[in-house]
Amino acid sequence: MQPFVLAIDQGTTSSRAIIFDNAGAVIAVAQQELEQFFPQPGWVEHDPEQIWQSVQKVSRAAIAKANISAQQIAGIGITNQRETTVVWERASGTPIYPAIVWQDRRTADHCTRLKAEGLEAHVNEVTGLLLDPYFSATKIAWILDHVTGARAAAEAGQLAFGTIDSFLLWRLTAGQHHQTDATNASRTLLYDLQAGNWSADMCKLFNIPQAMLPSVNNCAAEFGVATADFLGQPVTIAGIAGDQQAAAIGQACFQPGMAKSTYGTGCFALLNTGERLVRSTNGLLTTLAYQFDDKPCFALEGSIFVAGAAVQWLRDGLGLLTEAGQSGILAADADPNQDVYLVPAFVGLGAPYWDPECRGAIFGLTRGTGPKELARAALESVCYQSRDLLDAMRGDWPEAEGLVLRVDGGMVASDWTMQRLADILTAPVDRPTILETTARGAGYLAGYQQGIYPDPAGFAKSWTRQQQFTPKMDAAERARKYRGWQDAVSRTLSAPSSH
Repeated sequence: MQPFVLAIDQGTTSSRAIIFDNAGAVIAVAQQELEQFFPQPGWVEHDPEQIWQSVQKVSRAAIAKANISAQQIAGIGITNQRETTVVWERASGTPIYPAIVWQDRRTADHCTRLKAEGLEAHVNEVTGLLLDPYFSATKIAWILDHVTGARAAAEAGQLAFGTIDSFLLWRLTAGQHHQTDATNASRTLLYDLQAGNWSADMCKLFNIPQAMLPSVNNCAAEFGVATADFLGQPVTIAGIAGDQQAAAIGQACFQPGMAKSTYGTGCFALLNTGERLVRSTNGLLTTLAYQFDDKPCFALEGSIFVAGAAVQWLRDGLGLLTEAGQSGILAADADPNQDVYLVPAFVGLGAPYWDPECRGAIFGLTRGTGPKELARAALESVCYQSRDLLDAMRGDWPEAEGLVLRVDGGMVASDWTMQRLADILTAPVDRPTILETTARGAGYLAGYQQGIYPDPAGFAKSWTRQQQFTPKMDAAERARKYRGWQDAVSRTLSAPSSH
């Protein structure tokens, strides 16, 4: 019987399941939208039970569509929205509070207090991250401090914390396995990057009992077995990676100096730095790209909180589009003489600014500004933010000067946007043949662990480019446009003195 791999891709806006065959081709896809909850301004939550139900539903649907049996699934790979935080009872497996999503800003004051105490440099030294509400630690602390009895229960060893991968693993294995992989662990503010394990020091700093934390494994590893009630028979879970790292794996960015950028709800650029743990002096994060056989491979990451979400806002908030795909068509037809800048700081700005307090703004409006110019401004904001990240990478890692950017995510289907991205970056942009790179990465991990896919070097040979976009914009025009962007951002930042 031909073996297949099931990749579970649990994202911010949907849960998806993809079946890959033993050659890595996509055989079937099933997807379900996920409800977002915004109980207060700046708060973003998910229902963990809804996530679990959607994962079961799409996994079964994908197998049915592929017309195969669970017996033919050699392994399950999981990739997930990172940093999103779930705390549940060990005895029952029931979450004690909704999942607090990575975009949630409720712990901004906690982060500000720790910064004011001068602790950020130490936190960055240990974890590679910055003090920002984005990461899991302050979310865990918030749950323990705001749910009645939670702190006492956690200290008594009755509660478990996990990012979405851990929560799904717990459910898939009926509570037999409380694990995560090194990439997800590296996004919590609790993981010592150099030591490769949880930091007792960070747990103390954020007041989190270490007993809550999952054990940490390689990305391709034996994570346990999904019980028969999931797919009808037991299946091994053989790979886990956070979504951005899974995309880097799916894009075969296995060599130092290779970079990928994913354009989904947000935008996340990862630059492989190999065995070198590079400390950023330009507002990037030091993180793990992946870990095989207990050998970490490090990366520099730039995180933009709003990319595709700006287009969603044009569609759902302003009603200027009926579908996201129209944005590129409108942008191409915008008045070239209008310089409209959208700074999409709806939830603050991520790298390299790290300003959780600033909010979105539009500059350059005239009476002639209409939907076309706003669509162009939204798409260009993604290009300018990507340039901010790439310039920071070039500053931290001079070898990145000549890099080619491999791109994926929903937005890369737009030729107009990809051409403008190459123009603003002054770098070639490669769009791959298989755009399902995040799921492809998760599927590869499980298939590699189970012996049906080749080693990373062999897998890299299967990566193919669908189209390359090269810079065509006049250098003076590019410089003028980017200066306008920098000016718009400087006017948006909440406290320029602190940056």
